[in-house]
Amino acid sequence: MARMHSRKKGKSGRKRPKSKTLPEWVKADRAEIEEVILKMAREGVPPSRIGLVLRDRYAVPEVKLLLDMPLVAFLRKNKVAGEYPEDILELIKRAVRMRRHLKKSKADLHNSTKYNHVVSKILRLAKYYERNGVIPKGWKYDPEQAELLVK
Repeated sequence: MARMHSRKKGKSGRKRPKSKTLPEWVKADRAEIEEVILKMAREGVPPSRIGLVLRDRYAVPEVKLLLDMPLVAFLRKNKVAGEYPEDILELIKRAVRMRRHLKKSKADLHNSTKYNHVVSKILRLAKYYERNGVIPKGWKYDPEQAELLVK
């Protein structure tokens, strides 16, 4: 399937382990990993970075196999997840940076088009998250409020 705004095929992506069970070479203890996850989440580390650290330092191929639930669900269960999902926050940060750039250089038409693409992605994601109850009903993307949210 093609990417929406780049006109490329987009074949890169995560390759999950074939097995649905935890490999026997994983030496990590469940209690220790839970402690590490909660400590990092309280420090403000995003879930994607937590997964990378667990993969690289603790040799955990997939957190879901160890905890019997996805990482974000574990964070929500322990009430340390962020108010908004990480993917929409990263898009909002990108939109804020692009908007600041466009205020300085108004003639940058390419960046103006890409800014509109990022905003449309934010709106689509917001609609999805609103439907699934992750963000509050009636949430609207406002560029001025977004700058305050990012800070």
